[in-house]
Amino acid sequence: MSNINLNRRRTLKLGIFAASAGVASTGIAQAVCGDKTPVQPEGPFYPIQDQVDKDNDLVRVTGTSQAPKGDVIVVAGKVLDIDCAPVAGALVEIWQACASGKYNHKNDPNAAELDPNFQYWGQAVTDKDGLYSFRTIIPGAYPADVGWIRPPHIHFKVAKRGYLELITQMYFAGNELNDKDLILKRVKAKDRSKVVIQLKQANPHPIAVFDITLEKP
Repeated sequence: MSNINLNRRRTLKLGIFAASAGVASTGIAQAVCGDKTPVQPEGPFYPIQDQVDKDNDLVRVTGTSQAPKGDVIVVAGKVLDIDCAPVAGALVEIWQACASGKYNHKNDPNAAELDPNFQYWGQAVTDKDGLYSFRTIIPGAYPADVGWIRPPHIHFKVAKRGYLELITQMYFAGNELNDKDLILKRVKAKDRSKVVIQLKQANPHPIAVFDITLEKP
């Protein structure tokens, strides 16, 4: 597929997901001006193998018509600077486990099964209003160590020339594992609402509105 067609496909999907999420409305924005999104570890499972399909629709994999296991959601929001101005042209990457809690990574020791109908890793480029969106699933929890089960979360990496690259993780409000997670507990209590997101019911899929704030060097 040509770069032109790929960009057109991404733009079309961005519009569809954004419309369903309603994130263009300032009434549900999550970010607070001047508040940088908390940094979280990249983790050991950042994709190291390229894949043909890495657009912003993780529930539709090229070459298969079957749906992945798990609950489909839309994750969408705006990338902003500390003055709440939109950051256009930022590359937003997400990667995550499938519904079983397994990453598509050779170093993941989890014995759970991979889902051939899930994309695992996606990319989006913010539009002129700083808007991005993805269609994905709620990932499964998984064992990180003895006595430590990581709660469902989605990894984010956001980059734009002229800004500090941001790596963070997004969690789901109400999950009982959040309060026990050793990584999430490193985020100051006053900042946790920036990375722990409440799903909003919508049709056809629930929405997580996750605004991201970047800093300049």
